[in-house]
Amino acid sequence: MLSLSAARVSDFQQTILDQYRQSGRSFPWRETSDPYRILVSEIMLQQTQTERVLPKYEAWLERFPTARSLADASLADALGLWNGLGYNRRARFLQEACRAVCSSYGGVFPRTADELDALPGIGPYTARAVCTFAYGTPEVFIETNIRSVYIFFFFTAARDSAVSDKELLPIIDRTLYRADPRTWYYALMDYGAVLKKKVVNPNRRSAHYTKQSKFEGSLRQARGAVLRCLTAARAEAPSDRTANHAVSLEYIAETERIDVPRIRQAAESLLAERLIVCENGAYRVSDT
Repeated sequence: MLSLSAARVSDFQQTILDQYRQSGRSFPWRETSDPYRILVSEIMLQQTQTERVLPKYEAWLERFPTARSLADASLADALGLWNGLGYNRRARFLQEACRAVCSSYGGVFPRTADELDALPGIGPYTARAVCTFAYGTPEVFIETNIRSVYIFFFFTAARDSAVSDKELLPIIDRTLYRADPRTWYYALMDYGAVLKKKVVNPNRRSAHYTKQSKFEGSLRQARGAVLRCLTAARAEAPSDRTANHAVSLEYIAETERIDVPRIRQAAESLLAERLIVCENGAYRVSDT
């Protein structure tokens, strides 16, 4: 492990916190300590930029203001509102976690990272982030902006080998500003966001760095098209819910202007994740 003197730790903390005091960003999820609202933001922010998340976050909380309201909703309603954020299985993960909170904890979120991590769809990072931002617990975790800060400050660009998270986590623990971990992590995230605009992305030196594949023509695009088409078909169905709003793959392909084989591949992946169902050769969004 990299040896850090108390003076170096203090200087590093001061640099990060000073930057935050001068130009820290403001988001609605930073103005709450409600674990449900923080969980919503954390899951939405996974692989999605903040400017795209903000309007969806506000619309989501207007429709599903509590964990109970989301738990009681249909998956189809949740997916319909999630549409446009991408990585739609996150909506299922979020709903399943809220259903588990309601069934196992009476609708009250647990307060430990281990308990949160045990919820469906919640991994170690999200569990620790919720504990820190909701309860002020000094947890140790890492995400892309935090990773870039630590690589930039503590690992020389001349190093031949890539930097692993296993190397970074003890340094994050050693430098954690325990007096106010909530502010500390927000400051790290904001510093990392600024850093990427000023220097070559330090994350390129991470052992975990992967460049996102092109969206146009991708399976992700086709998956989004299938769900968009199916949620639109559901929304247009009569309100008595008795009408069959399932549609064929050919209909989806024609509507979305994507070839049938690609749509079929996307539909098969969505079926495997239980986001959609197939009935007599026609497809619709899952209700549960």
